Amino acid sequence: MKINRDNTPSEGPRKDDRKSSANQPGEIRRTRQEQPAQQEFVDEYEEPGEEDEEDEEDRPRRRFPFGLLVLVIILALVAFGGWKVMQFYGEVDGRGELGEEKTVTIEQGTSVAGISQVLKENGIIEYDWLFKLYTKYSGKGNNLQYGDFELRPGMPYNDILHELSYQKVKRKTIQITFPEGYTSVAIAQRMEENGLCSAQEFLACANGEDGSDFSQYAFWNEIPDTEGRLMKSEGYLFPDTYEFYLDDTVYNYVDTFYREFDAKTSGLWDTIRSKGTTMNDVVILASFIQEEAGLPEEDAKVSACFHNRLESSDPAWADHRLESNASSYITNDADNNYLWNSPTAEYYGWPEAGAIPEEVLAAYDTYRISGLPAGAISNPGYAAIEAALNPDEDFMAQGYYFFVTGNPNGEYPGQYFYAKTADEHYQNCVKAGWA
Repeated sequence: MKINRDNTPSEGPRKDDRKSSANQPGEIRRTRQEQPAQQEFVDEYEEPGEEDEEDEEDRPRRRFPFGLLVLVIILALVAFGGWKVMQFYGEVDGRGELGEEKTVTIEQGTSVAGISQVLKENGIIEYDWLFKLYTKYSGKGNNLQYGDFELRPGMPYNDILHELSYQKVKRKTIQITFPEGYTSVAIAQRMEENGLCSAQEFLACANGEDGSDFSQYAFWNEIPDTEGRLMKSEGYLFPDTYEFYLDDTVYNYVDTFYREFDAKTSGLWDTIRSKGTTMNDVVILASFIQEEAGLPEEDAKVSACFHNRLESSDPAWADHRLESNASSYITNDADNNYLWNSPTAEYYGWPEAGAIPEEVLAAYDTYRISGLPAGAISNPGYAAIEAALNPDEDFMAQGYYFFVTGNPNGEYPGQYFYAKTADEHYQNCVKAGWA
């Protein structure tokens, strides 16, 4: 029995059906070709039922394009990443329009991370982590100061770092003048008198006894460890007028002197090398010139006399003694003498004549030793240093060995008299009011 689509029994084969069941191949093919059209016509007007729903379920479904979604996501991430990179670049390089100026306070001792946070909180920067990284890898983190700074949102990082590298706090300062010829002890005592540090702290730092290192300066590296030398700093604490911060470190105080010495003497190195001498010997001799002369018009002549004593082939000076009263015995009680009458002698506890240790006399008494003593006896000025390196060539050639200055209470106070022989020198001493 044939079942119609409405499930009712068929009445039997129709006439047309009997025709189609005959053994006529050609007609059968035509009927089969026409049948889908007839079925399609019936389906077009039927209400959908359960069988239609089953047909729809049997049909192949379209798959969701996950590959396309992934591509879209990747492109979006790339676009977002590029946008963020441009944001970061704009942050570092500075945004076009700057914001209103703000006063930003950086407390003393604040770390780079802390400074970055303060800048972000004040709206100067947007990314504190980016500023911290930039500061670290730019190598400018060590130069940042504390204080109040006028900054604007949107400033380039380099401009911000530039502003933060200059001290904006008005720190209290003090100005002190150190005369030429001051000893290291006298300089340290003046620092203490002005409340900057103790004399002991200053000297321990200046002599490297507390571990302080000043090897950034060529002269420091060439100071020899001469046996008997009292102070490494003697001769190199350049005398001048300085302005110090009241709240600075001892190292910075000492470095102020050394930095000035290095700057003032940097042009002398070529001459020192060409003459086959050392900065150490030049400074030691200069300290004696400073004590014995200390006048621009006399320095080179006194230097010539000392050079002749140290270098001459004259048999009378075969021992090459410097013979300077500035570091031997006292002629007068008021003499400024490094061993018997100076802040150094008092510092080391040698107030009484003859109380100086024998090893010190063996290193500094210029009437006992040949050549230069173990160290300088004061801190000379530039004129004395330059004169030690460049003595008066005419005076040297003419053979001057002696000099004496007029007694302040005599007929020629402060006047210099030069002589070639001991006899001439004695006559000059009489004329100068000393004999």
